[in-house]
Amino acid sequence: MSIPPLTIVLTGWLAAALLMVGLWLVQTRRRNAAILDVGWCLSFGLVAIGYALAVQGLPARRFLVAVLAATWGFRLALHLFFDRVHEKPEDGRYQTLRRQWGDRAPLYFFLLFQVEALAIPILSLPLLVLMQNPRPTFSLWELAGVLVWLAAVGGEWAADRQLARFRADPLNRGRTCRNGLWRYSRHPNYFFEGLHWWAYVLMGVGVPSGWVTLLGPLLMTVALLKISGLPLAEAQALANRGEDYRDYQRTTSAVIPWFPKQAGR
Repeated sequence: MSIPPLTIVLTGWLAAALLMVGLWLVQTRRRNAAILDVGWCLSFGLVAIGYALAVQGLPARRFLVAVLAATWGFRLALHLFFDRVHEKPEDGRYQTLRRQWGDRAPLYFFLLFQVEALAIPILSLPLLVLMQNPRPTFSLWELAGVLVWLAAVGGEWAADRQLARFRADPLNRGRTCRNGLWRYSRHPNYFFEGLHWWAYVLMGVGVPSGWVTLLGPLLMTVALLKISGLPLAEAQALANRGEDYRDYQRTTSAVIPWFPKQAGR
């Protein structure tokens, strides 16, 4: 029996909302709201698998899209858990919010967790469109999308590993990472995360309602560059590393990797 797409999407949202309630309770006890980031990535991967099991479409295509989305989500969730949650102090962004919100922090964090849960059905809509593609065989556009996905996830993984190795050295405390991809971009992880969403756009070329795949890169670009990503990360870096980071800002591209400028130019 075919399940209506709206029912599938609403079920995904409900599952994400319930998971976020549980994680909100955890952060209330542990006072580490960075678990929100872990939960969002985990929810996205789980919803992708749920869609693949519920929708109609070529089984191989549903499996492919689910594997791509879930692998990206689970890898990032695992990285964020060990980088920001497990035996770690609360990320500076959330510490700042906790101070600003004061006694209302528990309520505001609950609302924030639920807003993030609401983003899951919106940003997962491209997956639903791709899985229901009626084309009986794979297209070159889908192959191109997979290649972009490989480049994006590989680049994001490399950027995360390079930064983790840099931070693991006590001699680098208070210094800015300029190793590997971080020599060419102040936020290469953001660049590759944004690139990841364009993989689904390529896969959606020529697909009915394929324009929906644009929701991912457009909304995530706004979030990363204007709301929760770049502004907060830059402010935190300046507070922690001061003049060293200002020099980094003067010489290094913000997001798109490019050759660094000479100091003073």
